[in-house]
Amino acid sequence: MLARKYRPKDFTDLMVGQEPMVQTLTNAFETGRIAQAYMLTGVRGVGKTTTARILARALNYKTAEIDKPTIDLRIPGEHCQAIMEGRHVDVIEMDAASHTGIDDIREIIEQVRYRPVSARYKVYIIDEVHMLSTQAFNGLLKTLEEPPEHVKFIFATTEIRKVPITVLSRCQRFDLRRISASDLVGLFTTIASKEGIEAEPDALAMIARAAEGSARDGLSLLDQAIAHGGGAVLTEAVRGMLGLADRARIVDLFHHIIKGDVAAALREFESQYEAGANPVAVLTDLADFTHLVTRLKYVPDAANDPSLSEIERTKAAEFAQGVAVTALSRIWQMLLKGIPEAEGSSRPAGAAEMVLIRLAHAAHLPAPEDAARRLAEFSETNGGGRPSAPSGNGGGGATVNYQGNLAARSTESIPRPQPAGPTAMLRAVPNPDPQNIPVGRSETKPAEAPKPLVSVNSIADIANLAGDKRDVKVKALVRNFVRPVRIEPGRLDVNLTEGAPGTLLNELAVKLKEWTGIHWIVSLSREPGQPTMVEAEANTKAQQVSDARQDPDVAAILAQFPGAKIIDVRVRAPEAEEEEEATAPAAAESDEGDILPGDDVIF
Repeated sequence: MLARKYRPKDFTDLMVGQEPMVQTLTNAFETGRIAQAYMLTGVRGVGKTTTARILARALNYKTAEIDKPTIDLRIPGEHCQAIMEGRHVDVIEMDAASHTGIDDIREIIEQVRYRPVSARYKVYIIDEVHMLSTQAFNGLLKTLEEPPEHVKFIFATTEIRKVPITVLSRCQRFDLRRISASDLVGLFTTIASKEGIEAEPDALAMIARAAEGSARDGLSLLDQAIAHGGGAVLTEAVRGMLGLADRARIVDLFHHIIKGDVAAALREFESQYEAGANPVAVLTDLADFTHLVTRLKYVPDAANDPSLSEIERTKAAEFAQGVAVTALSRIWQMLLKGIPEAEGSSRPAGAAEMVLIRLAHAAHLPAPEDAARRLAEFSETNGGGRPSAPSGNGGGGATVNYQGNLAARSTESIPRPQPAGPTAMLRAVPNPDPQNIPVGRSETKPAEAPKPLVSVNSIADIANLAGDKRDVKVKALVRNFVRPVRIEPGRLDVNLTEGAPGTLLNELAVKLKEWTGIHWIVSLSREPGQPTMVEAEANTKAQQVSDARQDPDVAAILAQFPGAKIIDVRVRAPEAEEEEEATAPAAAESDEGDILPGDDVIF
């Protein structure tokens, strides 16, 4: 396998992507500041175990001319070959995933007392060290802090947060970085040249992106691509192997979306799907291209990335000049929500199409800041009163042309259009009833907003409505987690308590529309809001108990019966109080109502 054949053998090979670590070790070895323990962390395939072996080789380096630790390993030493093959008697490798207990660590502690057989240092390499048990970590602490001079520890892990801080503080930590796509392309090109393999640059760029910073994953994919292409790494073969879409066609799909052309976007997606592209991969590539366009708006030099194709480089730069950041941000957010939907759907292609439809539909919507600015400008022009009738040339009222696309909108001031045909009108229309605001107006026939089927004026109304609809789950969620900030027909701003489900706001919006018959916007507010219903009831109960304790009669009873306490307060209805007053004389003649020591009294 290429991943084993071209595994780095010295620090020169490790310079690909890990320059800071190599520089630190170089200076440490030259000055004699060699730590007793090293912690190597990073994602899979970046070279943690390989680095550990190279480090063990450097610690035990010995030739006829050199007999000291060094990072210059160009000439193989006495122990180098055995260490790199994992068979040296003084370099002990242990997989913590299968040796997790205290007994395994106790065995190491007993062996560290003995000097190495032939090497300078006895080196213990523990891979996936985060898998050790708590007892194993605790048993290792003392030895790790003060090991014998002839012992060195090298740990490797992908989950650095699971390693106790007491262990980390005793180690010199190195974070191995993800290898950039450009570095991986260079590595693959070099290996393909050495192997005499024909490799197209675009194919190697696809493999580098799919590797996600892991050299081992990338070399495994390169091995697979060579076998799939019959000894050559071809773009079409790699695309089919990975289930990717053509990057040029992704650019076309992005263009259809920002134009708002739903039909063209669906045709392009269907064509890519029939060619073998994975629907989730198409959406993921679309998100990557959106990120690239956004990044080029602020970092134009990013277009020089060698992992980009020529069409990605040129088209992304063009889109960066013409598409507003607000539009790109909206596409990005919608894709972030749409990709998990497609991954978890039983029909990924259908789910991906629905995401594309939403994206293209959003292209026809005005940016919120544009609509707000136009309305503000119109109000200033007309003094906040009723607008004058538009003249024949369209100059008398505020107009918003919805025929534009995302590429034409930006955050700068937009000149008022002079449309030749009909345009949608955004007009400020006074309404005496703030609870019944029309959602849209025609220039000839005003339209009224639909009225709710039921009245919802408080969070308690929503909870009661959920109870009437026998939706116990929603009622419980509303009572326990929702802190109301503002509520009006069609609009609900809330704050949520800790532990609230992430889907609560969407579920509440759907239920309110179903129960009231109007569309609701349920949004999360930064304001603290009022207490939840459960919190309000608890506060009320606490206040009632406090008020009851201040009552003279209750205070006298509590003083008369030491240890007595108020466990509940019940407010009786007026009818119950009148009935009690009518029966009070009869009760006074009997001793059955006397309070005796040890009785529980509920107020």
